[in-house]
Amino acid sequence: MAKRLSGGAIERFLNRRALRRWSRTAAAAASADLGLLRQQRAQARALRQKLDDLLFVAEGRLALPRIGSTAFPRPAGTDWSWRPQLWRGPLPRKGIAAAESKTRLGDEITLFHDCRVSELTLRQLRNTKEADLAPFGFRMDVFRFDGSFLSLAIDLPKSACEGLKRRHLVRLDMIVELEKPLEIFARLNVKHGPNTEQIVRELDLRDATPHVEFDLGYTKLHEKRVEAIWIDLIFEGPEMNQVTLRDLTLSRYPRAQL
Repeated sequence: MAKRLSGGAIERFLNRRALRRWSRTAAAAASADLGLLRQQRAQARALRQKLDDLLFVAEGRLALPRIGSTAFPRPAGTDWSWRPQLWRGPLPRKGIAAAESKTRLGDEITLFHDCRVSELTLRQLRNTKEADLAPFGFRMDVFRFDGSFLSLAIDLPKSACEGLKRRHLVRLDMIVELEKPLEIFARLNVKHGPNTEQIVRELDLRDATPHVEFDLGYTKLHEKRVEAIWIDLIFEGPEMNQVTLRDLTLSRYPRAQL
């Protein structure tokens, strides 16, 4: 009587067969019929998307600090908090040299500058210290800088808009490492209807964990028309510097009642 394969053995057999099939397909791609090659490309792209999803989750569960972690200190009364994907999980594209303006880093971060010739290098780092709460960090190397501005725009998720009131404070916390001193400003932007409220704060980089608070009570926010929120990190005098953001988190909580 033939030996029956267990579920795990069957899965391993099917995986080996699929791997052999794609190995043969890749080896034959250079001489394959173009119509067939077009079909195989579509299949490979669909497969790659699923594999990337699997790797994102698997690497997040198997590494330390735990990838995908949302653990960080929150002020009392916090009703919304968030760590962007760049600091939570691995990006498909780890590094970018000569980064152009409007370069995207994951789904939430966009680089802006007006350099004629870009000498900016961006890289996602793996945080490994025991004290690190964020699984990943972000490093920006700036060499010659012939522009007038350099910023990172961080798009907050829709959940940040839900229930947002003028009585709220929005807090930004960062862990920053600098090769030499520079100034970093944070600007909160809240779009409500045709208008956008803006609040600018400078981070005190003498603090080991600098943070700023944005008090929406000083704005003319239309609470029922909030559409989008984003934060601009503005770097002043970044030339010949290395900036490492080990962590970046946001939280929202109501102002204490007087």
